[in-house]
Amino acid sequence: MRRKQFLFAAVAALALALTPGLAEARAGGGSSMGSRGGMTFSAPRSTNTAPYAAPMQRSMTQPSPGYQSPGYASRGFGRSSFGSGLMGGLIGAGIGGLLFGHGFFGGGLGFGGFLGFLLQIFLLVMLARFVFRLFPGARRPAMAGGPNIFARTSPPASGPLPGAGGSGGAPPIAINPADYQQFEQLLAGVQAAWSAHDLNGLQAMATPEMVSYFAEQLADQVSRGVRNTVTDVHLASGDLAQAWAEQGREYATVAMRFSMIDVTRDSAGRVVDGSPTEHVTETEVWTFVRSRGGRWLLSAIQQTR
Repeated sequence: MRRKQFLFAAVAALALALTPGLAEARAGGGSSMGSRGGMTFSAPRSTNTAPYAAPMQRSMTQPSPGYQSPGYASRGFGRSSFGSGLMGGLIGAGIGGLLFGHGFFGGGLGFGGFLGFLLQIFLLVMLARFVFRLFPGARRPAMAGGPNIFARTSPPASGPLPGAGGSGGAPPIAINPADYQQFEQLLAGVQAAWSAHDLNGLQAMATPEMVSYFAEQLADQVSRGVRNTVTDVHLASGDLAQAWAEQGREYATVAMRFSMIDVTRDSAGRVVDGSPTEHVTETEVWTFVRSRGGRWLLSAIQQTR
């Protein structure tokens, strides 16, 4: 009987570890995807809001042959298959030991010790989250004044931007307050259309590439019998990382820290992730593109952790 209980708990732990998480369920699903023109595979410039942006995980833009982005060369492992494989190996080894009568991790730690270890990690995470929420000012750096809260600094005009492709690179462009206002409106608008499963609305605010990724993620929600909604979106801080022109288009990459109510419910309306009353804060790097004189469209989202 005791062996069966151990096996049940081990299988449950394995299923929990391998089940795709819902915590990153907002538009974009917590992944880095899209295109930044010739800058797609170059790291955006660091800003106060986002010192680091993760490299693209999915993009329809193809890197040039033999291209290696120096901007990402020393970022460490990040979210790699190495970590997932290590966790899977540990759990697999534990279940193997359990089946052969040596305990979850052999005679040293034992299954009960492993559960105690997981409980300690859980308590530490909850404590860290509690402390983090006690000091909201620590995660909201000082911002420039003005009608919007984006920093009013465009990239320096003292030469082309590196890594933009083509001879001579890409010349920087100026971004004005009306552009920042569009960026903020797109942040809220994309999340609203995402929550409503409104693909027509997303098509009016994002490139076809980004809409295809959103449609795939929304279909995954439908298949899993859940629905994510993101409401009450407020921009907390924003910085311009890069703004440039290439091949008749203009691009702007901005770092944005924003709060929102991010909740996922099942088909019966029960909350399966998030809170319908508690705001969460995230930081992402969004890139926008437009034809010269046109309106901005979302062309890429990159994560910052």
